[in-house]
Amino acid sequence: MTDTVKGPASYFPSIEKKYGRPVAEWQDLIRSSPLTKHMELVAWLKTEHGLGHGHANALVAHTLAGRKDT
Repeated sequence: MTDTVKGPASYFPSIEKKYGRPVAEWQDLIRSSPLTKHMELVAWLKTEHGLGHGHANALVAHTLAGRKDT
């Protein structure tokens, strides 16, 4: 029996397929951005990188949740 992926990570396969970049690369971009607020990062991914809102939101939520300094 396999565990079903839930939460933001459930978007990762479709993000990689649609945008052609691994999730780790998106997370590196988010971490290296001078922006720190969730919705600022979401807006940046949407405007600068063409991601849809749901995909951008999932990447930011998952990345920020893993930060040690937040």
